[in-house]
Amino acid sequence: MTRRIFAAVTALALAFGLAACTGENDDLADTYRKGNNQGFISGDGRVTEIAEADRGDAVEFSGTAVDGSTISSADYAGEVLVINFWYAQCGPCRAEAPILEDVHTSTSEAGANFLGVNIYDGPEQAASFDETYGITYPSILARGDVDLKLAFADWTSLQAAPTTLVLDKQGRVAASIFGQVTPASKSIFETLVEDALEEQS
Repeated sequence: MTRRIFAAVTALALAFGLAACTGENDDLADTYRKGNNQGFISGDGRVTEIAEADRGDAVEFSGTAVDGSTISSADYAGEVLVINFWYAQCGPCRAEAPILEDVHTSTSEAGANFLGVNIYDGPEQAASFDETYGITYPSILARGDVDLKLAFADWTSLQAAPTTLVLDKQGRVAASIFGQVTPASKSIFETLVEDALEEQS
């Protein structure tokens, strides 16, 4: 996909992203402004790609998964990893969940891994969300985990949900989507993951 085409499609995705962050999501944003610790910062759907030469250090993290196991960046060494920040009562998170699962399914055979970072819920709420939306990839829980939150501080606010990062095979952020992945931007998202897979490690 050329940069010109990519820019045009990104503009379309932006328009859909802005539309998706209205309505029921306004209540969540109001909740955040009033200081409720559920928090919600509405993203605009913008897509950012980072050239290989301009990427920073590898993201290193470790956290407790919904099932109680420990998951860390070391588990994905040498592999592409998509990280999605979400929580159960986030309207855009619910809307994009089936899209994320679809892209996970379509790219996993090629070597892409997906991991959720739940920014607010406990394990029961997170597990219920996964069951409701058919999510098959794991999530780690950020609530109360200061070290986990700090691991991503350079890339996203843990109150900005949804946000999706695509990490390259060296664990560096290669692309980000700040806001909901919509049906209109699904192909862009899938392309970002495929581009990361095609890069040399």
